[in-house]
Amino acid sequence: MEQHTITLMIVDDHPLMRRGIRQLLALEPRIEIVAEANNGTEALAEARRLSPDVILLDLNMKGMSGLDTLKALRNEGIASRILILTVSDARSDIYALVDAGADGYLLKDNEPELLLSQILQGATGEKVFSDIVHEYLANRQHSANPFRQLTERELDVLHEVARGLSNKEIANELHISEETVKVHIRNLLRKLDVRSRVAATVMWLESRNG
Repeated sequence: MEQHTITLMIVDDHPLMRRGIRQLLALEPRIEIVAEANNGTEALAEARRLSPDVILLDLNMKGMSGLDTLKALRNEGIASRILILTVSDARSDIYALVDAGADGYLLKDNEPELLLSQILQGATGEKVFSDIVHEYLANRQHSANPFRQLTERELDVLHEVARGLSNKEIANELHISEETVKVHIRNLLRKLDVRSRVAATVMWLESRNG
């Protein structure tokens, strides 16, 4: 029985990354790469013209972002399976892309063999997610208290941020380096899905008062 050829388009604004993905996909005879696009506008035009079975879509691109491109493709009724292939494992990105209609969310640092297998699974109708993405999605409904995601040290840092201390003052208070403070703040902002220490402080104070 002859196997169906899966037509696929790569959308990524880095030529080197597109070449690497192409080389990986060349290992799978069932996949035929029918187009490459280096931005969202090109992706839309090629998707209209070719209607590929699968679109591998990068998230962070110049011009239209992967999210904007995904929304535009869905708004136009493009029936392709759309799999996000990105370096970002930020919860906010994952939730936004899945909510916008992505059929999968895969990380570029996955093992090549696993990535190829997941792309094939996605092409055949399955929802495919890298392990950490799957974990975030599974826990999404259970995070009524987002502060449970934070480590004890991240909570210590957040408490000092809420007191209005600077990074240097927090470092002195907790006997850690200023660089470590920055890392903790970056991690807790990502976990709480906020973009600033002010927003994190507001969340923290509201949770304490609530």
